[in-house]
Amino acid sequence: MNTIVERKIRGFISLTSHAVGCAKAVDEQIAYVKSQGKFNGPKNVLVIGASTGYGLASLITTVFGANAKAIGVFFERPADDKRTASAGWYNAAHVEQAALASGHYVKSINGDAFSDDIKLQAIDLIRRDLKQVDLVIYSVASPRRIHPVTGEIFSSVLKPIGQDYCNKTVDAFRGEVKDVTLPSATDSEIANTVAVMGGDDWERWIDFLTEARVLAPHVVTVNYSYIGPDLTHPIYKDGTIGQAKAHIKRVASKLNHKLQHLQGEAVISVNKAVVTQASAAIPVVPLYISLLFKVMKEKGTHEGCIEQMLRLFKNRLYGAEKDQRDAEGYIRLDDFEMDPAVQAKIAALWPQINNANLAELTDIEGYRRDFYRLFGFDMADVDYTQPIETAVGIPSLLESVQV
Repeated sequence: MNTIVERKIRGFISLTSHAVGCAKAVDEQIAYVKSQGKFNGPKNVLVIGASTGYGLASLITTVFGANAKAIGVFFERPADDKRTASAGWYNAAHVEQAALASGHYVKSINGDAFSDDIKLQAIDLIRRDLKQVDLVIYSVASPRRIHPVTGEIFSSVLKPIGQDYCNKTVDAFRGEVKDVTLPSATDSEIANTVAVMGGDDWERWIDFLTEARVLAPHVVTVNYSYIGPDLTHPIYKDGTIGQAKAHIKRVASKLNHKLQHLQGEAVISVNKAVVTQASAAIPVVPLYISLLFKVMKEKGTHEGCIEQMLRLFKNRLYGAEKDQRDAEGYIRLDDFEMDPAVQAKIAALWPQINNANLAELTDIEGYRRDFYRLFGFDMADVDYTQPIETAVGIPSLLESVQV
């Protein structure tokens, strides 16, 4: 259906996505990876959470940078008569189309990654087309999980632990700085957040893949995390999300033991703060990111998802910096963010920020632009006054329906 698609934002949620803009954003990431040259990396990749953010960038980097074959798993919504598809749907569709056009293998599985059925679908596709995978990326961000065995429904919360937390945040779209108070989480809220955002499903995926014997010798599995500065610790590292991330660290240790027979490894990459649908929902964090962007762009060290993922795979996992880990075994892609000079400047500016100087002291405009671009808006060379086709198909999913 051809229609003019307008940007519609409600709170920190975009109600529409632009297929042409999303394709343009994907093309920019592919072009960046290609411009940096080929590298020796994984051969067959499974990306769980492959349609947006770091997962999407992981798939693009390994396919177009290392000539890997890749299967992407995601849970996205196609277009219907009343609304556009989700941005992730359009992203996945265009990645496949670009891969087909250049002779690369990319196929997709759309469904709930927490379910056992999707795990079995992935195993069947690996067996049929790839035989085994040597890299498994886990990059799932979801507020809710249905346990595949018990049927219990868990919902995560973004709360501090131990005491209420007060600080300032920003309504990025109104440009308003305001105070926010978050109540401390209950024990059940903490447990539910760990059940959704912790490492349990990551471990289940690796267990399923191991039992099916579709993991290659020396397999690497990677999960993504964030630590951040002292400023955000009460709501992030020391909050409910932090408990989930700590659980992921414990699961990584278990997986390293389980993968010994393959001489495999489970790795956690601590990445830089970027604008995502998930980070936009966390109070305090959008204001911190806006300030971080300002400081890092002035310093010339700013990176988005694709720049970090290229650095991860080309240098830190398969390149000359392979053995660079911190004392806890993390790969630290947040090294530029956590530069003491960067954090000192942020700490000095934070108390000064108000409505009058927000645009001057922070890169709030850059934050908004990155958010809009997540959904295919505010892209250069896209005419948003023209009608576009919203019902875009994902080639491998159409193929499976036809079969």
